[in-house]
Amino acid sequence: MARLADYFVLVAFGPHPRGSGEGQGQILQRFPEKDWEDNPFPQGIELFCQPSGWQLCPERNPPTFFVAVLTDINSERHYCACLTFWEPVEPTQEAVCTTEDAVEREEEADEGGQVRLLTTTSAQAGQLFAPKTLVLVSRLDHAEVFRNSLGLIYAIHVEGLNVSLENVIGNLLTCTVPLAGGSQRTISLGAGDRQVIQTPLADSLPISRCSVALLFRQLGITNVLSLFCAALTEHKVLFLSRSYQRLADACRGLLALLFPLRYSFTYVPILPAQLLEVLSTPTPFIIGVNAAFQAETQELLDVIVADLDGGTVTVPECVHIPPLPEPLQSQTHNVLSMVLDPELELADLAFPPATTSTPSLKMQDKELRAVFLRLFAQLLQGYRWCLHIVRIHPEPVIRFHKAAFLGQRGLVEDDFLLKVLEGMAFAGFVSERGVPYRPTDLFDELVAHEVARMRADENHPQRVLRHVQELAEQLYKNENPYPAVAMHKVQRPGEASHLRRPPRPFPRLDEGTVQWIVDQAAAKMQGAPPAVKAERRTTVPSGPPMTAILERCSGPHVNSARRLEVVRNCISYVFEGKMLEAKKLLPAVLRALKGRAARRCLAQELHLHVQQNRAVLDHQQFDFVVRMMNCCLQDCTSLDEHGIAAALLPLVTAFCRKLSPGVTQFAYSCVQEHVVWSTPQFWEAMFYGDVQTHIRALYLEPSEDQAPSQEVGEASSQEDQRSALDVASEQRRLWPTLSREKQQELVQKEESTVFSQAIHYANRMSYLLLPLDSSKSRLLRERAGLGDLESASNSLVTNSMAGSMAESYDTESGFEDAETCDVAGAVVRFINRFVDKVCTESGVTSDHLKGLHVMVPDIVQMHIETLEAVHRESKRLPPIQKPKLLRPRLLPGEECVLDGLRVYLLPDGREEGAGGGAGGPALFPAEGAVFLTTYRVIFTGMPTDPLVGEQVVVRSFPVAALTKEKRISVQTPVDQLLQDGLQLRSCTFQLLKMAFDEEVGSDSAELFRKQLHKLRYPPDIRGTFAFTLGSTHTSGRPSRVAKDKGPSLRTLSRNLVKNAKKTMVRQYVTRKKYNPPGWEQRGQPPYEDQEDEISVSEELEPSTLTPSSALKPSDRMTMSSLVERACCRDYQRLGLGTLSSSLSRAKSEAFRISPVNRMYAICRSYPGLLIVPQSIQDNALQRVSRCYRQNRFPVVCWRSGRSKAVLLRSGGLHGKGVVGLFKAQNAPSPGQSQADSSSLEQEKYLQAVVSSMPRYADASGRNTLSGFSSAHMGSHVPSPRARVTTLSNPMAASASRWTAPRGKRGSVRASGRSGGLGADVGSRLADRDVLSPPQANGAPPDPGFLRPQRAALYIIGDKAQLKGLRPDPLQQWELVPIEVFEARQVKASFKKLLKACVPGCPATDPGPASFLRSLEDSEWLTQIHKLLQISVLVVELLDSGSSVLVSLEDGWDITTQVVSLVQLLSDPFYRTLEGFRLLVEKEWLSFGHRFSHRGAHTLAGQSSGFTPVFLQFLDCVYQVHLQFPMEFEFSQFYLKFLGYHHASRRFRTFLLDSDYERIELGLLYEEKGERRGQLACRSVWEYVERLSKRTPVFYNYMYAPEDTEVLRPYSNVSNLKVWDFYTEETLSEGPPYDWELAQGPPEPPEEERPDGGAPQSRRRVVWPCYDSRPRVQPDAISRLLEELQRLETELGRPPERWKDTWDRVKAAQRLEGRIHGRGTPSSLLVSSVPHHRRSLGVYLQEGPVGSTLSLSLDSDQSSGSTTSSSRQAARRSTSTLYSQFQTAESENRSYEGTLYKKGAFMKPWKARWFVLDKTKHQLRYYDHRVDTQCKGVIDLAEVEAVAPGTPTMGAPKTVDEKAFFDVKTTRRVYNFCAQDVPSAQQWVDRIQSCLSDA
Repeated sequence: MARLADYFVLVAFGPHPRGSGEGQGQILQRFPEKDWEDNPFPQGIELFCQPSGWQLCPERNPPTFFVAVLTDINSERHYCACLTFWEPVEPTQEAVCTTEDAVEREEEADEGGQVRLLTTTSAQAGQLFAPKTLVLVSRLDHAEVFRNSLGLIYAIHVEGLNVSLENVIGNLLTCTVPLAGGSQRTISLGAGDRQVIQTPLADSLPISRCSVALLFRQLGITNVLSLFCAALTEHKVLFLSRSYQRLADACRGLLALLFPLRYSFTYVPILPAQLLEVLSTPTPFIIGVNAAFQAETQELLDVIVADLDGGTVTVPECVHIPPLPEPLQSQTHNVLSMVLDPELELADLAFPPATTSTPSLKMQDKELRAVFLRLFAQLLQGYRWCLHIVRIHPEPVIRFHKAAFLGQRGLVEDDFLLKVLEGMAFAGFVSERGVPYRPTDLFDELVAHEVARMRADENHPQRVLRHVQELAEQLYKNENPYPAVAMHKVQRPGEASHLRRPPRPFPRLDEGTVQWIVDQAAAKMQGAPPAVKAERRTTVPSGPPMTAILERCSGPHVNSARRLEVVRNCISYVFEGKMLEAKKLLPAVLRALKGRAARRCLAQELHLHVQQNRAVLDHQQFDFVVRMMNCCLQDCTSLDEHGIAAALLPLVTAFCRKLSPGVTQFAYSCVQEHVVWSTPQFWEAMFYGDVQTHIRALYLEPSEDQAPSQEVGEASSQEDQRSALDVASEQRRLWPTLSREKQQELVQKEESTVFSQAIHYANRMSYLLLPLDSSKSRLLRERAGLGDLESASNSLVTNSMAGSMAESYDTESGFEDAETCDVAGAVVRFINRFVDKVCTESGVTSDHLKGLHVMVPDIVQMHIETLEAVHRESKRLPPIQKPKLLRPRLLPGEECVLDGLRVYLLPDGREEGAGGGAGGPALFPAEGAVFLTTYRVIFTGMPTDPLVGEQVVVRSFPVAALTKEKRISVQTPVDQLLQDGLQLRSCTFQLLKMAFDEEVGSDSAELFRKQLHKLRYPPDIRGTFAFTLGSTHTSGRPSRVAKDKGPSLRTLSRNLVKNAKKTMVRQYVTRKKYNPPGWEQRGQPPYEDQEDEISVSEELEPSTLTPSSALKPSDRMTMSSLVERACCRDYQRLGLGTLSSSLSRAKSEAFRISPVNRMYAICRSYPGLLIVPQSIQDNALQRVSRCYRQNRFPVVCWRSGRSKAVLLRSGGLHGKGVVGLFKAQNAPSPGQSQADSSSLEQEKYLQAVVSSMPRYADASGRNTLSGFSSAHMGSHVPSPRARVTTLSNPMAASASRWTAPRGKRGSVRASGRSGGLGADVGSRLADRDVLSPPQANGAPPDPGFLRPQRAALYIIGDKAQLKGLRPDPLQQWELVPIEVFEARQVKASFKKLLKACVPGCPATDPGPASFLRSLEDSEWLTQIHKLLQISVLVVELLDSGSSVLVSLEDGWDITTQVVSLVQLLSDPFYRTLEGFRLLVEKEWLSFGHRFSHRGAHTLAGQSSGFTPVFLQFLDCVYQVHLQFPMEFEFSQFYLKFLGYHHASRRFRTFLLDSDYERIELGLLYEEKGERRGQLACRSVWEYVERLSKRTPVFYNYMYAPEDTEVLRPYSNVSNLKVWDFYTEETLSEGPPYDWELAQGPPEPPEEERPDGGAPQSRRRVVWPCYDSRPRVQPDAISRLLEELQRLETELGRPPERWKDTWDRVKAAQRLEGRIHGRGTPSSLLVSSVPHHRRSLGVYLQEGPVGSTLSLSLDSDQSSGSTTSSSRQAARRSTSTLYSQFQTAESENRSYEGTLYKKGAFMKPWKARWFVLDKTKHQLRYYDHRVDTQCKGVIDLAEVEAVAPGTPTMGAPKTVDEKAFFDVKTTRRVYNFCAQDVPSAQQWVDRIQSCLSDA
């Protein structure tokens, strides 16, 4: 029984002591006046009576009621029921309050406080009312009873009833009610009232009334679930409402939802305004605050605010509320919606049933609670199986094994459950509900018996709802045990009674009367016997074990039975000594051990062997067992959720090997490198588990106790054995019946059991924490946990323990030079902390604990001494044989900087190498060494998996290609030890992810990194491999020396023009077609006769040329070299002008070559010679250049042979402000501003370009612009303004354009704004066929308007840059603003592309989808698409006759890409090998693409990073090559080769940023004078040329161009393919682009079988990513050419060049096509295929002689229209070509033997070995039978007759005359003599038959 009310208090308004406007509460009276002994009076009640503050009111408010909750220091809750009413203020009070500082009150009112005072100072009586509160304080929560009781007291006062208030209050304070048990009690307070109090059936279940239902109604399902999760995971929750009752109900409802967990933090349902600073507390809370104070809560950053009135929940950004684990979240949500909205299920029915009755609010409340009760049962199912009972007597001590619970539930990663288990509420749950023998309630039943039902009902909503309703019934019954209860009868005040003026204020009560009533009741109570209700205690049911639940829900097992079988077999092989078998299985076992089941299986198998006394192993067995254990432990987290480390702990102290007599090494000394051993939580859980096992054994009968020493990791063999909790429950039941001595004895036994386990664990911990070599300080740095003083708790707060402590150890204690004692001290401290904690919790006596502290240092010291001997002996063991290092092949001139460091190469995320999806062997991880040379980083090694075989794995990349280097920490694949590693990523798409071997010291690894960095970023470009090649100390040379190799820049520029004129004019005069000199000639000084061919033209003025004799020979060579450079050679080919200053030729030539930049003074990044319009003077160019960025003014780079349109390039335009700055230093020309003059020059320049185009310049009158152009060329008159095409109204603009007469000049000056994309160009961007807008009726545009509408010049520029250009004269040029990407976007995109192609670590979801997703994220293909799209647009414009100026960014990145692509698409010449080289030299090298800057070649460029602009261009070329395979002379390998070497720095070609820089370093002409012979190539082109002579690797056999074809590739992303350069890899030899290194061993020739059958096949497996497929499986033509070369070598001929053979074959094919093409259409079969998908036609036709091959090799050949003619052609071609494609020599010898042959005139007879070859139709002879070199051939086609001969002088004497015969040919007669007559006859017959066959 308990008191219904402890205190009754009367609180009234009183003035504030500091005289502020607000008042304060004053306690007028309290009863009883003395505190109860068991329950002191709570402080601060006056604050809680008026939570918004004590204020006077201008009107009478109705009485209010609410219940506030106070929590005392013992966490006891006191319920304060407050009934407030208002009384008129007494005059004294009023005066005090109203006259004081009205302003202050006004301010407070403004701030939102509830100050309702009028600020007038009138003090009329009755105007102001003061609050007075009746408070009832109780520890019981009977809110309705309190409301009725206080209401009764108020009613007596207001209505003036004739009842003594003292009696009523006395009765109220003396009323007692039962706490629980479902009884009901009727009480009366002596005023004719009656109330019935019902107590709940179980006091453990919370009472919620309707609060939960109201909470859901106010906030909704999602918000309440958020608050539920927030409260469980210890976040701060704040409720806001204008109603105090609502706040109290909401807090009560939230607490009711948390059952069975109890909320143990700050809980204040109604917080007074004066205490708002409590909201800033760092601890979690649930608090309610009046909505009036919402403004004060705005600044709280970490508080979740629930606004009950607005129905919102606001979660701050910094707060993350973990959601419930799926599928519980969605299931709970669904069930809640079914409960709250039952009609939702019926809403869609065609015939909804009659309206169902909705349950009452109270019932709905219980249903909602039932949903959450089920949720907890599902969350915590099986929790009792993870309880460790540590002590049973005198009081149970219980611990919860969190890690095991999370592991078995499969929720290790779940944030929500992890936080709930760590929280204080769950700790309280364990200590309260973990007890095995106690009263049980609804939750215990549910979690034990209903789990199976809940799982079965998951997919049946109606069954779930039925279960919820059943539970709700029980909850309802618990609150309302007697539903048909008699009604309360309580007097209430009348309606509006508060408005009537009461006769008097609330009276002062007589304390004596009340106290007397209380004392009387107390005396009665003492006399009565205490009513103790016996609690019904039982054993708490445990429910089904969790493992069973897990197996049912996890579906198929993660590890297949096959894998477990492999693990078992491997272990049995190890213990049976079958080491070879075990070695084969080991890699598979290590892979299988990634799965949990396999790890458990390993632990069980090893345990069995320990039980069979097979723990002492030999060295090999020991190594195997240790490796498997390490592999098991490496995936264990620090918590060991799956109990693997727990199962292995007893085994690591069991397995051992004998090192020498008396010295044994145990396995624990080899498995210490795992984080789990340094985690205090792991040791605590292990300790408690073991203690539980021993305590259980203590109470079991000996017969039951099967295995007293059983470890925790092993499951019990018999199912029916009682669990430790059952044993404990039984013991708790018996405890009261035992005698005192027996009780003492049991307590002592338990205590000594725990103590002995503590000693055992102190030993175990020292085994696993002390390193084998205790002199090392390794332990502390790697085991940070040992030093973590705070981490020794079983809460999981210190997740990143290892990470956080590592630094503190090194810094604080300076452990670098730690002595042994430091290691020992750290271990002692760690063990002592552990012992302190577990012993204190387990109730070990203080004497025993002191003894333990003394013992621990001795244990550690003893163990260290043992380890020293073990360490000494283990050093004497023979080291494990490691594979010997394989040295890599080096290039000539490449030197090793660092010799091999032993490393493991780990998988890099690409599946093929690791034996992934594409199949193939697991080449990774591989064991070998990494080498650093002056040119490359090279790994060579072999796979660690012995089943792969001895495949050498090579992965290398140029040092210059390194883009990112990062240190990593990885586990070595063999020993599973944690080692330092390095990850190197290169822009050639190679990745070296390496773990250093333990023998490689950290200093060696650091040295490797430093050297690598030094080589990657040399301080100067002369430090790169291309320069240092062949000279060991070049980099130290001063720069002057390098410059002096050739003439200085000044000499060069002085002579540049003269030589250029000489060379080019000469070639024009002689009118010879320009042929660039052959590569051979180019490599040597020009011959004299070549010099003599060129004589100086008479036209040149003598003053402009120095005679060639005046130049030094080296200067002459330099000049011709420069003029021979790509630019000039190409300009000449295109007919783009001459280098002449006389104007006599100007009329015929539209453009000229200007030497204005010969000193590189105007623009450093341009070449020395530029093409400009003939009419523009050199001095004007200087001014024009200032308008453009980097001074890169527009110059012509290509002219269309057909339309004569020109392509120009320039940098982007300067903004106007910048232009002004640039011009500031020059004096303005008279009459106009400087900026205006520059832009006029610019206008004139563009005008000159336009007028130089034939269509616009001819005077025939077709174009009205022509006269205008010539008239205004040289003058400074501003030219008429052009139209501005904007996007605002393109139709109107274009319409006006085609109606206005073309020649008319615009009178309105344009505003200078840049035009938008014109309607015509815009439409062409969309569809190239639409050249003008369609007519109004939708008909196609009138063809007459197509031409006039086209502008003469289109300027393509960046939207942002075109603002500076005035769109000028009269429709002659049009601005096309486009949006392009910047270089930094290319860099960012490339980084993502690298990551997509070479991820660096295995993908989380392997498969093509993740690759494609990351490829799309990189946006690389989108950029390729944009480039191709712009290029095709420009090609279209040029093809239609308009010129185009590309003016983007600085003019050296995207501009270069676009103009190069345009030329490649428009001009077939650039699609040849020679042309492509010319294109790259001209547009990329001469026009100054910044190769060194973009490639970050030196230390200065390191920060800018690698930006692959050139690689992007090559990718575009690759895309075009794919779509037009017959248009390119070069192969795709050529593009990859350039892509690799533009970044490799092996050649000097792609170094430096411009010709100017190359001249400064002396790179442009250095090769000319040197004898090169066998020197390494310095130019990539020279290397390509040399290689092309030897092999057709760069040649495309499908090359069959159409001369006039302009290519228009598709550019949509869907048409683009990922370039295989990014994805392919050849691990057998490294990248195949250094040809000298990539040549594998030659294939052995096929041999003939002895029985004369077909040759044996030499098939071999080609592995993805290992072999080079093109080399192993060459295409047919390469194969035939190789075969031909081999045969020629065999025959002793010098092998013919492959190109000559190929050309001859093509010529023969062409010839035959002509002979047999009569009667066939002349059109090529090939050209009928659509142009963008033409591919080589290859036909196999069956003829009488078996299958024959007809190749359409060239575009000239026509194909047969009928089958017969093509078949005939095929046969003919086969017979002609056969001689060149013969494969096996054995077939060609029809008959052979020795014959004597008479030599030519005056020569003797000689014996020769003759071979008759029917196939080749010839008679060959050799010196000897074994000779391969043929001495001569007689062609049988020339033989006229074979006749008997006669002996001549010198013939063999012994031979019969009939053995002689003669062979007569058209040229001479051959005399032969056989050894005898029959053989002579046979020879004659054979030759005759050959002749007749032909």
